Amino acid sequence: MKISIIVAIAEDNVIGGKGKLLWHLADDLKRFKAITMGHHLLMGRSTYESIGRALPGRTSLVLSNNKNFKAEGCFTFQSFGEAVEFAKQRKEEELMIVGGGQIYRLALPIAARIYLTRVFRKYEGDVTFPEINEDEWKETLKESYLESDPPFEFRILERRL
Repeated sequence: MKISIIVAIAEDNVIGGKGKLLWHLADDLKRFKAITMGHHLLMGRSTYESIGRALPGRTSLVLSNNKNFKAEGCFTFQSFGEAVEFAKQRKEEELMIVGGGQIYRLALPIAARIYLTRVFRKYEGDVTFPEINEDEWKETLKESYLESDPPFEFRILERRL
């Protein structure tokens, strides 16, 4: 099973603030839906709460330290490893890591692919993505949307062997 990260990152590696996304990019949201449809999505409790529901057409796996936490329509786990194993046992081909910051930090060392949207603007946020060591990754796709507001680019990075 391949583990992939899908993330939108602003300048200063900011990915969110006060429990929500800080920008709205319709094209990026459409791409997120297209890439993740039919897959298992692994997210932290805060990310789940910011979305507010299980996303249709996908299997949502939610990590929480609270063993009593329940999320309607989702599978809940207390450990990252248990959630990954669950997806593997269900024959998932590409597990999608969708946030937040703590979950990305756990996944980055073992991820094989990053679907990366880079937003070219600074935002005040309280959640960041870890530094990506570009030497460990090979870019296989790059699309620029510089006329967008805010401007952004979409890249696919594959881990170098």
